[in-house]
Amino acid sequence: MTGDPSVTDPRPVVFRIGEVAKLTGLTTRTLRYWEEMGLVAPSSHGTSGDRHYTATDMARVTRIRDLQKLLGFSLAEVRVVLDTEEVDVLDRVRSEFRSGDPSPARQRELLDEAIAANDQLLARLDDTLTRIEAFRAERLSSAARLRARLDTLESDAERGSHR
Repeated sequence: MTGDPSVTDPRPVVFRIGEVAKLTGLTTRTLRYWEEMGLVAPSSHGTSGDRHYTATDMARVTRIRDLQKLLGFSLAEVRVVLDTEEVDVLDRVRSEFRSGDPSPARQRELLDEAIAANDQLLARLDDTLTRIEAFRAERLSSAARLRARLDTLESDAERGSHR
């Protein structure tokens, strides 16, 4: 049989820890640490104990990295986000929607839960953005004070050289 093996093979594509590290720009040590903390877990282990990660696992790793690097979240904050994050809730909502035909009342419950999770994440993001904006304002103020001091110093030096 020829062709794309992913079309004929029902097993998901799996990545070993080294591949995940390389693709995400992390180290294997970081991935193992996150696993110890319960932030991420490989979907399976090979016969020799190799960690196997699926595309879904990779997305979670990328999400953790982005929460840390882009938003400056600590691992504790990342855990809270992941525990309440809309992605997990929405995955569950999608699964329940697809696994039969939930009643309109249940659909409303699921959507309310997804909206609440998303709103909670937005509130955390707004809080983080407020802190970032406050820090930026402090830095701008400090830069203005430093430049004013430099201007004063240069003016004094200029006046001193004309005497």
